[in-house]
Amino acid sequence: MKILSHKDPGYAAFVRKLHRRALPEPGVRDLVAEIIGMVAAKGNDALVTLTKRFDGASLKKSALFVSDDELRSATRRTDAATRKAIERSLANIDRFAKRGLRKDWSARNAEGAEVGERFTPFNRVGVYVPGGKAPLVSTALMTAGFASAAGVPEILAATPCATDGSVNPALLHALRAAGVTEVIKVGGAQAIAAMALGTHTIRPVDLIVGPGNRFVVEAKRQLVGAVSIDLLPGPSEILVLSDASGDPAFIAADLLAQAEHGGDSVVGLITDSKTLLTRVRKELERQSAELKRAPIIRDVLKSGTFLLHVPSFEEGVALCNAFAPEHLSLITRAEKRWLPRIRSAGAVYLGNLSPVAVGDFLAGPSHTLPTGGAGRSFSGLRADMFQRRTSIVRMDAKSVRKSLAVVREFARIEGLDAHGRSVEMRTE
Repeated sequence: MKILSHKDPGYAAFVRKLHRRALPEPGVRDLVAEIIGMVAAKGNDALVTLTKRFDGASLKKSALFVSDDELRSATRRTDAATRKAIERSLANIDRFAKRGLRKDWSARNAEGAEVGERFTPFNRVGVYVPGGKAPLVSTALMTAGFASAAGVPEILAATPCATDGSVNPALLHALRAAGVTEVIKVGGAQAIAAMALGTHTIRPVDLIVGPGNRFVVEAKRQLVGAVSIDLLPGPSEILVLSDASGDPAFIAADLLAQAEHGGDSVVGLITDSKTLLTRVRKELERQSAELKRAPIIRDVLKSGTFLLHVPSFEEGVALCNAFAPEHLSLITRAEKRWLPRIRSAGAVYLGNLSPVAVGDFLAGPSHTLPTGGAGRSFSGLRADMFQRRTSIVRMDAKSVRKSLAVVREFARIEGLDAHGRSVEMRTE
């Protein structure tokens, strides 16, 4: 755990590292390029080989898809309490998502032409749901649920399988409840490549959404153009920005909740209160010892955690905007003053009584959010990401005549006489 005060010699150097750029490591970039090339060249054969290599599962090409029987069985095998929790979460997601959909509109421009936009859902999208250490049932809802709310007719899900080729039944039930139409038992960069490029049996999608490890994120980055992507959501992270009003037990609990994702997770506290920092450190030690995933959490506390004492709350806000956290917990007595100053957080949780875990599972906004500093360039997953925007222009004789002089001038400047002539002939 890195603990620093603004009075410490290493403070300035550490703060510079908080100005992150979401750039791939050369080794990750090269391995992902190799995987994409294999899938492009060998299709399903590559998926079988790579699934064995990375997940230890021996799949046959005929068993890459989850069958209808497996989906129906998964619902029967999912207990009533889990089904109820999924239903409650989906209801909030659907209400939230539909408020964010864009609506068709039209108006008249200065020359009298009718202009506007229409919004239609993508025909076929892919959602990626990580596996690994835990079945991320909530991620199934917070990707596919938004696609369904936007009216996407075909939703392909990809998620890694266990070594015996099975997929967690609660996860399959969640995918089915969220409107997924197909599921493949493939994870990692190879899953992204398969959804983007297609294989003999997997039809390619138009858009891929969902979080993943650094290999999944890099695959999405490399395949932009072959497919549209949502954002760059990688390993989980949280930043707590708090003044002295923060509750140290609550803050520590939120930090530990994100740390239990393990791997490359990043958790941090920035505060202008040295007393609060000390109390949070003690709470982290106390609470972490009581948790089931304590070994995983200890690794994150050791290598992916920082507690930073800043000279002023204003500097804390500046560092937050530079860091661009996936989740920001903002705790301050002057919330109305500081909230408008937050520019680059994926999601903001306000006050001591807003745990990030409620946003992860239930609140309604998607927990698929930009990480690694990508929050300066991307927003979190929204329903309108599943809509194509098409502009519309309709003109009559009067609006054509009123447009002619300006079009002629642009055509003259740019040397495009055919452009000018295409308008002139409509006025003759």
